[in-house]
Amino acid sequence: MSTDDLNLPELEATGKVLANPITAEQEAERREKFAADLAPMFDVPVSVQAVIGRTTMEVSDLMHLGEGSVLELDRRVGEAIDIYVNSRLVARGEIVVVDDRLGVTMTEIIKNEGA
Repeated sequence: MSTDDLNLPELEATGKVLANPITAEQEAERREKFAADLAPMFDVPVSVQAVIGRTTMEVSDLMHLGEGSVLELDRRVGEAIDIYVNSRLVARGEIVVVDDRLGVTMTEIIKNEGA
C-alpha cells in the first residue's frame, strides 16, 4: 500500500500518525553506520561449539572405553544439532561436508527469551 492509497485527512482526523518510511538507500546507510559502530568488537574472540549430542556415564564405564568404542548420544540421525557461542545456545543447524571437512549450516536462530 502506498501513501497515495491512504486517506490522509481521515487519518489526521482520527489522530493516527504515519511513520515516515525509509528508503532502501537510507536503510543501507543505517546498516553501514551500525556495522561501523560495532567494528571494535569484531576482533573479540568467542568460543563456538557445535554439539551433536550428549550422554551420561559412570567413570568406571568411561575407563573401559577404547578405540572403536561407541557412545550412544541423546540425538537421532538427522536431528538438528545445537550451536553455542560462549556457552550460550544461539542456533540449531545441520552437519554438512565442505571439501573434506565437517561444517555446520545454521537452520534456526534462537532468540533470547529474556530480551
